[in-house]
Amino acid sequence: MSDFEKSPPPLPGSRILPKKERRLSLVWIIPIVASLVGVWVAATTILGQGPKITIAFRSAEGLEAGKTKIQYNGVDIGTITSIGLTDDHKGVITTAKMVPKTEGFLSADTKFWVVRPRVSGASVTGLGTLISGAYIGVEIGKSPQKKRDFVALETPPVVMGDTPGRFFVLKAKDLGSIDYGTPIYFRRLKVGEVASYELDKDAKSLTVKVFVAAPYDQYVTPETRFWHASGIDVSVSASGVSVETPSVLAMMIGGLAFETDATGPLLPPAEANSVFTLYQNRGEAFRAPPEYPQTYLLVFHQSVRGLERGAPVEFRGIQIGQVADVHAQFDMKTFEFSVLATIRIDPRSMGIKVIGGNPSETIAIHRKLVDALVSHGIRAQLRTGSVLTGALYVALDFFPEAPPATVDWSKEPVELATVPGKLEGVEASLNSIIKSSDALIKKLNEVPFQGIGEDVRKVLAGVDQTLAGTQKTLDNADHLLQSNSGLDQDLANTLQEVRRAARGLRILADELERHPEALIRGKTEEKK
Repeated sequence: MSDFEKSPPPLPGSRILPKKERRLSLVWIIPIVASLVGVWVAATTILGQGPKITIAFRSAEGLEAGKTKIQYNGVDIGTITSIGLTDDHKGVITTAKMVPKTEGFLSADTKFWVVRPRVSGASVTGLGTLISGAYIGVEIGKSPQKKRDFVALETPPVVMGDTPGRFFVLKAKDLGSIDYGTPIYFRRLKVGEVASYELDKDAKSLTVKVFVAAPYDQYVTPETRFWHASGIDVSVSASGVSVETPSVLAMMIGGLAFETDATGPLLPPAEANSVFTLYQNRGEAFRAPPEYPQTYLLVFHQSVRGLERGAPVEFRGIQIGQVADVHAQFDMKTFEFSVLATIRIDPRSMGIKVIGGNPSETIAIHRKLVDALVSHGIRAQLRTGSVLTGALYVALDFFPEAPPATVDWSKEPVELATVPGKLEGVEASLNSIIKSSDALIKKLNEVPFQGIGEDVRKVLAGVDQTLAGTQKTLDNADHLLQSNSGLDQDLANTLQEVRRAARGLRILADELERHPEALIRGKTEEKK
């Protein structure tokens, strides 16, 4: 047997060897522990930090990075960390770091503003910042939507959101003395203040937002009237002079007041943000609005200085309307100027009320009534309402002696006849008297007083010669008569009467020589 045919030696059998245990070296334990500690510190630091927000301001005046705090109810809840300009360079952007657990403060309606010393209405706020410096105030919103970027308010809110009460909206023609924080009074008790105001887009009125605190907000009903209460209301009546003044504070800084007519029905409180009209005074607020105002045109050929828009139109002392417009007019045909005054009258103020009927019948009755009034002499006249101010008003009254007039209903607006004012009537009478006096003086100037005086002198000269001859004759006769005879006594009496007559003629001659016009006008009394 060859070697190749020999069987190979048996191979050793396989077996599973146990896995050797590897032990961690002490060298790796220290880095691992250090990493775990670093992760824990980082996580704790991140979780311990509050949120970061950005607040946009118009100006950074009073703000300082790292020092200016954000406060809520006197507690610091954040700090301004950086300040920079906006992209358009018109404002500033600040970054603030809030304290932990303030995520719930950052709602969509959260408000921020800078607290500085400020005088607003009747309140003075932020005096503490004179020492501590400005800080940022915050009003926490209630919106569920979260937000991180905010735009700060220019002025702090007058009323905080958690103050019980309601806001209302007032529409005013002008701002008057209204400002942020202007007080609002109810029966002279301060119950609220002005929160904000802005000019409407049409620039014809202003929108004023006011806040009335609870429980006084329940006294604001749909029929409530608001008015300016910053002036002194003086009224003169049969019982004397009545002066109504608001509080001293309202006279100094202005104020608003509201009241509901006690004679009306009891109404529920008005809803929040209800819109009301702001009147100039209490009298205007409670003046009943016209139901069927009628517009008429008045033409005056006299000065209307003192007649302004809003001037009253009265009928025997009762206001029935007001002047809506005053403007001049020039007639190219006659080359005359006149003044046109447009008035609006409420027939209800005159006690005229038409009940029932369709509109056409109401218009026919109204026209018939106006025609009857005009035919009975009703006219419009300008009268002085105040001697001190010279203000005029339009008076409708009956003038039986006025020239006849009719109403042309085809014109729009309808024209009513007018009569001159009282002063114009007196002026016309004076002008007539002056013209008559001028005519009389002209006639007197035409009288030949100089010729009449010369004729009188000639007559008086002849009288003097006659008297002289008579006196000489009487003297001769006196020598012929005896002193104790009765004829002597009679002649003496006769001579005395002749002397008196001669003296009177001399006085007359002297008077006519000095005042020859006395023959026409008579003797004038001498000044004492």
